[in-house]
Amino acid sequence: MNYMFKIVLVCCISLLAYQTNAQSKQDSLDIKQVALDYLEAQHNVNPKQFERAAHPRMAKRTFWKNKATNKEYLRETFTDFMVILSEFYNSNGDKFPKKPKKEVIILDVLDKTASVKLIADEWIDYMHIVKINDTWKIVNVLWQFNDSSKH
Repeated sequence: MNYMFKIVLVCCISLLAYQTNAQSKQDSLDIKQVALDYLEAQHNVNPKQFERAAHPRMAKRTFWKNKATNKEYLRETFTDFMVILSEFYNSNGDKFPKKPKKEVIILDVLDKTASVKLIADEWIDYMHIVKINDTWKIVNVLWQFNDSSKH
């Protein structure tokens, strides 16, 4: 019985220690907003919204297929290109449905880092987000179309 009590006590202390490193409600709201700003910047044709979400050194990656060789490779995009893309990608308002899907799931979070899954209409983004100087910013994105043959 004494042994069981010690195990329960250690588990409770461990949980309390974990809670001190976890996010606040405001952090959760801020993390979700960063993920939404990343996506909605393209919906809204708003490069400032994208800049608000992404760290200047953000890297976005996916696999892609070379049509000539039929080989897959890692394709990379960076913040500067994504800012430019958000200036024109949806300028005709025809790239997204009228009510686009945008579901943000926080997978894991500590006081300074978070992992997020963003589910959009035709793809999923997995993001690493960091809190620097009290501001959450996306630093890594790994994404895939739901239909991988589109790559």
